Amino acid sequence: MSINTLLAGPVLRRMQSERITLWLATSRPVQWRLSLFPDKHDSQVHEIRGHCRELKVAEHYYIHLIDLPLNMPLPADTWVGYELSYKHGADGEWINLTQESPHLLYPGRSTLGFVIHSQVRSVLHGSCRKPHYARKEDSSAGDGLVRADQHLLELAATPTEWPALLMMGGDQIYTDDVAGPMLVAIHRLLNELNSPAEPLPGTQLHSSHTLHREQPHYYTRDQLLPKTRANKDIRTVLFTGVKKPVFTTDSARNHLISLSEVMAMYLLVWSPIPWRYTDMTIPPEVPTEFAERYEAQLEAMEEFVAELDCVHRLMAHIPVAMMFDDHDITDDWNLSAEWEETAYGEPFSRRIIGNALVAYLVCQAWGNAPENFSDDMMKRCDEALQLPGEEAHEDLISELIAFRGWQYKWDTKPALMVIDTRTNRWRSEFNPAHPSGLMDWESLSELQQRLLGHDAVLLVSPAPIFGVKLIETIQKVFTWFGKPLMVDAENWMAHRGAANTLLNLFRHGKTPQNFVILSGDVHYSFAYQVELRSKKNSPNIWQITSSGFRNEFPRKLLDILDRMNRWLYAPWSPLNWFTKRRKMRIVPRKPDHGSRGERLVNGSGVGLLTLDATGAPLKITQLLADGDTIEFRKRMEDEAH
Repeated sequence: MSINTLLAGPVLRRMQSERITLWLATSRPVQWRLSLFPDKHDSQVHEIRGHCRELKVAEHYYIHLIDLPLNMPLPADTWVGYELSYKHGADGEWINLTQESPHLLYPGRSTLGFVIHSQVRSVLHGSCRKPHYARKEDSSAGDGLVRADQHLLELAATPTEWPALLMMGGDQIYTDDVAGPMLVAIHRLLNELNSPAEPLPGTQLHSSHTLHREQPHYYTRDQLLPKTRANKDIRTVLFTGVKKPVFTTDSARNHLISLSEVMAMYLLVWSPIPWRYTDMTIPPEVPTEFAERYEAQLEAMEEFVAELDCVHRLMAHIPVAMMFDDHDITDDWNLSAEWEETAYGEPFSRRIIGNALVAYLVCQAWGNAPENFSDDMMKRCDEALQLPGEEAHEDLISELIAFRGWQYKWDTKPALMVIDTRTNRWRSEFNPAHPSGLMDWESLSELQQRLLGHDAVLLVSPAPIFGVKLIETIQKVFTWFGKPLMVDAENWMAHRGAANTLLNLFRHGKTPQNFVILSGDVHYSFAYQVELRSKKNSPNIWQITSSGFRNEFPRKLLDILDRMNRWLYAPWSPLNWFTKRRKMRIVPRKPDHGSRGERLVNGSGVGLLTLDATGAPLKITQLLADGDTIEFRKRMEDEAH
């Protein structure tokens, strides 16, 4: 079967007037030509030579990052049409991507396009896109990225009103929670791409080819995971009754293992094209006892795949910023010092984590800030992709586990600062099993220095800095009993040193006056306005959380927690004085759909934040996947707590 040249992309990454960055995946090596057509300005044509790096993943799978400086800067606040063409060899014919993939175009447009905004007036944001999340009764399940595409489509006639960027704040893929049909599709695609074999340490499998073909272990991969002492300690998760091992999620039965599997998943979650070369028909290797589960997951996966044209189009038209959270790598990633010692001390679990990190580097981090990753590192990455399991692969994994350069900044106005809350952890000084702080003292000090001189900032923290107090209290209680993994006890207040250092950052005299925090992770959405009680000229702080793109919190449970939180932590409650945020006044914004005082919104979708000229929020909305729109309104009767 002949494979289409374009597999995924173009994905717009960091876009500036003087430099533009695009990510693509193809089935063969190609040369690129980029034509730019800014409205009412001269067009530009660039044959990309020396400003594109190509990495070979498989015989029919290549990653390209175009990072192109422009001698003629592009105008801001203007529609810039673009055509991206490729050819094979010096004598090949140039072929426009949209000739093969017309679904990339918005109606009425003959080219792809984007807008570089001089001022961030609005931004789309969210996290947690689980492909097989199924619609439930009274659920708004669907794909938030599809709703984001619909938002751009509604403004297609006036693209200068589009949001300045899409912030994907974690869990862009789920390596640890994979549907059976998705894993089957990955393996069939890998056969078409002809992926290289990867030796797998600590297993009886000969190589990844054995895992992909003869012994795929559908729904039984938890039996392959490292059997350390900690890994055998199965915990019961609060309220849900689901069991969870220390190393990974409660859904580890189909955990991705090989580097090829993770790289293939990125294609399948971002593009409809690779689905032409695979399918999800149930294979005989699926154990009979899981057939019913397979069929249920298949229905959800078919809905996901049917909407990928919209996702593909969206990412080709709006700059996309990304940051990892745990599921991009594995659940509870670096939650505690004990977890790190267990996971990195065993060769097989270390390889699983390392493979996900390599894939994150290539498919996400690289386009955020290409300068953060040296030529030598990317050369090693190319070698590791072509020779997985060899020395270069192991050396790269060691380098990435120790790497401290995942955070980045975009010079937008206000500046976008994206922090790494996963790898620079502040480990517990008292008990290695207790949750680590989300950032250590050194990282928080560096963040404070980066904030100096800014009047306004968009700070992206995958986990909310100001979360729901009751839920954080429950997590603290379970930590006291030595069970932090049972309730995912990962919040900024879980570690005394990290919490106090962070809160002192907001009290610093040179903290930006308008401080907007964008978060995800928790599978529900909310908006808080925060003030310092003891400071006359308190900075304006907002905590705005949107989660998930395609995931939700258990609905009845969240209703109970929301109601109890309002009762237990009302303004008059003495419990407020036992929280680390007692010196702060936190005012929740009430969603306009609430009839009983709800503060939390539960539903798949995407956040839309509108800012004024000073960088302060004008309008905070959640665009639900079912088409509903919910605004978090500021009301005089909103109580502070």
